Amino acid sequence: MSAKRPVFLDLWRIKLPATGIVSILHRFSGLLMVVTVPVAAALLALSLSGADGFARAVAILDHWLAKTALVLLAWALAHHLFAGIRLLLLDIGIGLDRPVARASAWTSTAAALAAVLIGGGVILL
Repeated sequence: MSAKRPVFLDLWRIKLPATGIVSILHRFSGLLMVVTVPVAAALLALSLSGADGFARAVAILDHWLAKTALVLLAWALAHHLFAGIRLLLLDIGIGLDRPVARASAWTSTAAALAAVLIGGGVILL
């Protein structure tokens, strides 16, 4: 009787295709945006509470950590937008061939990075 041994999957050696990486990043960016909604709502409530609250909200957003979080959130929004458009095109049958799907995955990632580089400079100023 030969016992079937479990297969050892070394997760660090598994190479995901570009489409898989974009899919995982699309889910992560959506989760990141949902998680930041309560923080944004709290900052909005603070800024609307009066002149003192507005000054505190501006001081919070002027901190380097908040600016870094805003750049990360801008990446999440840009990536989610471009990857979502890519997925909508795939849903209607455009770009289903493997080379085209791979190219569209890299294009959506590059477009998101370009948008963040352009928009990130505005955020950091």
